[in-house]
Amino acid sequence: MARQRWASRTVFLLAAVGSAVGLGNVWRFPYLAGKYGGGAFLVPYLIALVLIGVPLLMLEFAVGQKMQRGAIGSFRKLHPNFGSLGLFALMSAFIIVSYYAVVMGWSLIYFLASFGVKWSSDAKSYFFDSVLQISDGVNVLGGINWPILWSLLVVWVLIYFCIWKGTTSVGKVVVYSVPLPIILLGVLLLRAVTLPGFLNGWRLYLTPVWSALVDPEVWTAAFSQIFFTLSLGFGIMVTYASYKNSGDDIAKDTWLTALINSGISLFAGFVVFGILGYMAGETNTPLAELAASDPGLAFVVFPEALSLMPLPWLFSLLFFVMLLSLGIDSAFSLVEALNATILDKQQQGNVAKVSIGVCLGGFIAGIIYTTRAGLYILDIVDHFVTNYNLMLVAIFQSILVGWVYGVEKLRRYINQVSDWTVGKWWNFSIKYLIPMALVALLATQFSKDIRTPYEGYPAWALGIGWAIVFLPLLIFLSLLVTDKTLINGRTD
Repeated sequence: MARQRWASRTVFLLAAVGSAVGLGNVWRFPYLAGKYGGGAFLVPYLIALVLIGVPLLMLEFAVGQKMQRGAIGSFRKLHPNFGSLGLFALMSAFIIVSYYAVVMGWSLIYFLASFGVKWSSDAKSYFFDSVLQISDGVNVLGGINWPILWSLLVVWVLIYFCIWKGTTSVGKVVVYSVPLPIILLGVLLLRAVTLPGFLNGWRLYLTPVWSALVDPEVWTAAFSQIFFTLSLGFGIMVTYASYKNSGDDIAKDTWLTALINSGISLFAGFVVFGILGYMAGETNTPLAELAASDPGLAFVVFPEALSLMPLPWLFSLLFFVMLLSLGIDSAFSLVEALNATILDKQQQGNVAKVSIGVCLGGFIAGIIYTTRAGLYILDIVDHFVTNYNLMLVAIFQSILVGWVYGVEKLRRYINQVSDWTVGKWWNFSIKYLIPMALVALLATQFSKDIRTPYEGYPAWALGIGWAIVFLPLLIFLSLLVTDKTLINGRTD
């Protein structure tokens, strides 16, 4: 079976940007900026982007484009024993999409509730009591929350129809789904600047609290955000690049993807903080308290702010359509990374049938998050996957390319196909800077999690989080040593 191809370079860029730009750009980035020093947070964020994010994204684009395989096949072609690194990345991708789709399900429920602005009387109670029907703690699993389960099913059906024809259907979707949230953000920004107090919000967003930079947690959060927002360590960008022609420009595509993604995050910050500035004045609530009010920002604070505006139903609809369109591109890119590996191994596999299998598996895996303790479980899983798994994959990617395959060999290939020359700074970053920086960040995060149990969760619950880190890691390491045929695919 001939390898799938993107219809054009523009379609590839839209798909890559769509994967990178997700819920975290509107939800997580403003929350982190509000929590970690406003404008000061941009310092570690931009440092992480230039020194870690761009070099690693370039690595993943180059590996996928040169090797013309999904994550497992590409890493095996770099070295026969490293196919298991792709498996590590894909296991993490599957875990993430299983709960990411649930968050999209929440967005779908809010979209439907926007017509009556059902949260207008008490946004916090609506989210936790009406939508989540949350239990008293992770110890109390509760039953299935049926509205969330049905919304999750709808989300997975949408994901399936985005990918059921591979790059053909993905290409048709991203032409609309990538520009749409940017347009809607623009509409919300125009509304924000007409509201009293928006400048107060922008002031908090941009004013740096320099003392925050001495806190290692700030740097860990910034680096983790770069990984999550650029879709690094999932196997996605390797897969997407494998659908390009082997002579396409890599350097330019890397910088465009990274800068567009970060630009949208910064743009979203102006929208969020502008509206929060208005809300702070209307409710007499300290602005800093609203901005750093945990990831409930997207489902509690922001909906409440929208409910205070004229025409609240309209702007609520726009906001949740935006969240859904942001989420769908990221979600189906995670599934596409899994599909590609299965199709690489089968060679004659049917894209639609493989997609059904992966989507069904993702739906079943997500059911645990639809229980009344689902939010607690999601919080634990997200903490460990984003702070450990993605960085571990990146460390081993850097070791593989920098010390095993040969970083200079890959840089020469990048320069051979690119208009913009990549200097030897890239070699240094891949071989030394990225592994050392990420090991230091991992050690810092590990030390913190050992000293202080995350969010005070019981040991058994945190044990699930640690298992999500160490089981894929141990599988990767054992297969690295033994080179099991489980992951052996064609590498020609």
